[in-house]
Amino acid sequence: MNSAVVSGSAPAIRPLALACAFAFSLLAGAAAAQDLPDTVVITGARFPSDAALQPIGATVITQDDIRRAGVNDVNAAIRKIGGVFGRQSLDSSPDFALDLRGFGTNSAQNMVVLVDGVRLNENELANPTLATIPIDTVERIEITRGGGSVLYGEGATGGVIQIFTRGGARQGLHGSVFAEAGQFHQHDVRVALTQTSGDITADVAVARQGSENYRVNSDYDLRNFSVGLQTRITGGRVGIRVESAQQESRLPGALSLEQFQQDPTQASTEKDFGSLDTNRTTVFGEYRLGAVDLAAELSHRERSVRSNYLSSDYPSINAYDGRQDQFSPRARWLGNVGGMLNEVVAGIDLARWKRKTTSDYSLADASQTSRAVYLRDELRFDAAHDGRLALGARHETFDKDYSDVLAGATGEDRSQSQNAWEALASYKPLPALEVYGKAGQSYRVANIDENSYRSSIDVLKVQTSHDLEIGATVGDAARKLTARLFRHKLDNEIFYDPTLNGGWGANTNLDPTRRQGVEIDAETALMGDFRASAHLQHVNAEFTGGPNAGRELVLVPKNVATVRLAWQPGTGQSADVGVQWADRQRYGSDFSNTCEARMPSYVTFDARYAVKLGPWEIAATGLNLADKQYYSYAYGCKSGIYPSDGRQLKLSARYDF
Repeated sequence: MNSAVVSGSAPAIRPLALACAFAFSLLAGAAAAQDLPDTVVITGARFPSDAALQPIGATVITQDDIRRAGVNDVNAAIRKIGGVFGRQSLDSSPDFALDLRGFGTNSAQNMVVLVDGVRLNENELANPTLATIPIDTVERIEITRGGGSVLYGEGATGGVIQIFTRGGARQGLHGSVFAEAGQFHQHDVRVALTQTSGDITADVAVARQGSENYRVNSDYDLRNFSVGLQTRITGGRVGIRVESAQQESRLPGALSLEQFQQDPTQASTEKDFGSLDTNRTTVFGEYRLGAVDLAAELSHRERSVRSNYLSSDYPSINAYDGRQDQFSPRARWLGNVGGMLNEVVAGIDLARWKRKTTSDYSLADASQTSRAVYLRDELRFDAAHDGRLALGARHETFDKDYSDVLAGATGEDRSQSQNAWEALASYKPLPALEVYGKAGQSYRVANIDENSYRSSIDVLKVQTSHDLEIGATVGDAARKLTARLFRHKLDNEIFYDPTLNGGWGANTNLDPTRRQGVEIDAETALMGDFRASAHLQHVNAEFTGGPNAGRELVLVPKNVATVRLAWQPGTGQSADVGVQWADRQRYGSDFSNTCEARMPSYVTFDARYAVKLGPWEIAATGLNLADKQYYSYAYGCKSGIYPSDGRQLKLSARYDF
């Protein structure tokens, strides 16, 4: 396994020094600048968008959408409102494995997740921990499907999910208190406060969530805390946010198909448990100097994982302690060229990641440093028909280092680099019709865990994807339909192949593969204060070369459909109903497509009814209302099954002030 910092190759200018210089430049020129806009609806090329240059095809989930659907965490909002497919988590947490465009068990490594511009992705086989983000601090979530490596770096082939916390509030003290209780001893208590005095805004959010969950030995408990402070200066703003979360989980383990059919609530590992502690600190700044916008984030994240596997004949206790630093300064010039609106964005991304493993089988030290530079230019060439053309490129270098004295690996130092590019064009031949097309190359590098248990002598090759997409949007704010056709042709896809190593499996670079399909997003206002939305994804994921050519890739449902119906009559009442259908999938070990069965398709229903009584809101919520017994993750042929939750009913009360 190879990871990050090559000895003696650290950048000459450290991120902290760059941050100090950047902050000084913000303050030094503040008197000469213009004010930033007070409201931002959507984010474009890593900056608040000009209305004429907003990103094409993005799905936006607002704070109102989150409250109306009654979801308690960011992950659930992305799945239930955004229509993104998710697999049951393995640690009893609500952090399901999200999957954009059918990347199966490696979906988290083919999707970039950011919070206020800072990457949450880990350089290991772990999902971003979205449950640690207090839901009451979220202002909006933006989901952009398809290759995004130019702006967001490695791992963005499937798409990018951005979470934005609140950037400001009206003057005075405001907040909310929320309490919820439900079946399986589920409980959720949250307090959020925001104080704005003049140009200074401070906010704090505290939450405690927990449940005994559906299965035996699947208890879950989460405590999180967030505090933010920011101030507007002439031409911009600066601020800091500190977040901390402590999560404890029992680990129920996997079941065989026979065990699942007998009793899906049982556990196979009744003694296993673990914990996850995360701490994040982010300093940020934005500043406008004439036609140039400057922005940067400097972040530090610490992550501590403990796992205790005591149910097997060979019990083990494991500890993973990691930290990551990121610095992302960038600049945008927004002006006119020959009477045409032009946006040029340039920036660098610097990241340093380290992890120490302490277990019965490993004492590994791993690290990775990445350095990237990118440039993107977008031109609005026909204002009457909103014609747009964008070109972008990125170069990124990764230095990896790994050693494990217990396993006999004395040290591996490797350096890898890769380029990304993109080209996008859009046009409105009619006022209510926009057509677009984009092409590009995205990439990802093998993480520490993949390189530590690999099939090759050298580190795994960089995975590349040639991305192509065409789409159209018709309608307006009241009724809108978007359809996208996409194709990702991948070389050296990084994946775990269970057929290698004498049947023990190993991480490897696959023969050529392809993801192609169609996505449809629709929303419309209906009569009687109803509004409906729908998301449909159809994807074919298959090998296109080698001995597996023509075979389907595993753990990818061909079709996923999500439909929601919201009712808001303006009388203080509201209701929200959702349905999600996931098609059949191949079991996780079925590379040869010879397993005589497939994971069954399933349909789930959820609903919420709420009534407002002055500052109070009382709500009843139901999940999996039909009490469907199903599973979305299984790593063996009719085995390795992690059952999904049964029906759950909840009552909640919220007080806003």
